[in-house]
Amino acid sequence: MGGTQARRGTTGGRGGLGNVLSGLAVAIGFVFFLGGFVWGALVYQPYTVPTDSMVPTVRPNDRVLAQRIDGDQVRRGDIVVFTDTEWGGSPMVKRVVAVGGDTVRCCGQGGRLTVNGKELDEPYLDRAGSEGAAIGTAGAPYEVKVPEDNLFLLGDHRSSSLDSRAHLQEAGQGTVPRSAVSARVDALAWPSMTMVERPRAYASLPGGVSAPGPLRLQVAAVVAGAALVVLGAAYGPLVRILGRGRRETSGAR
Repeated sequence: MGGTQARRGTTGGRGGLGNVLSGLAVAIGFVFFLGGFVWGALVYQPYTVPTDSMVPTVRPNDRVLAQRIDGDQVRRGDIVVFTDTEWGGSPMVKRVVAVGGDTVRCCGQGGRLTVNGKELDEPYLDRAGSEGAAIGTAGAPYEVKVPEDNLFLLGDHRSSSLDSRAHLQEAGQGTVPRSAVSARVDALAWPSMTMVERPRAYASLPGGVSAPGPLRLQVAAVVAGAALVVLGAAYGPLVRILGRGRRETSGAR
């Protein structure tokens, strides 16, 4: 009799510890799951891109996730969301090809854009129908010294993008103040789910390229949290099912 009671106590103790651990897993899982979503909502903002100016990187009506940043965090190669009254006052999405102090020129001997005398290899461009499309909208080559704290922006679909080239005759020669930038595109969310890579073409220039945002870490927190909640919640039913199976096996003997 005493041995049976001891065995029951041991089983109950293990079950009690298991219940505590499963409850802890569920609690931690909820923290990770909800924390990842809240963190993401605070850091990122969704945008729908209505035009084809950033094809093939971003296509019309693609849903993107853009990290909220200050203008001083912008680096060459970034795809940014900005609003400028000279450009119509609506949020626009373009790629930063030059920053304050740079000299951007079109075009080099290879027909490529140059920044500070270096020809850029731009693999993200839409090559189809874009031959010679780097020139200004008036059809002439250009050279712009970007004012300090300003940015020179172009679309990846150069043949159809209204960008800095359309504003070359204005006071800032098509440049936009850093303060006009509100976010940097970090990923495509819909219909595809893809991280936006930082172009290597700008890595060798002063300041390099920007570091990836925390989106991957946020997604990992959400996934890990969901897994902990499911595993913790499944512990009790699994123990009951296994216990029932053992009792039925013992009864059959």
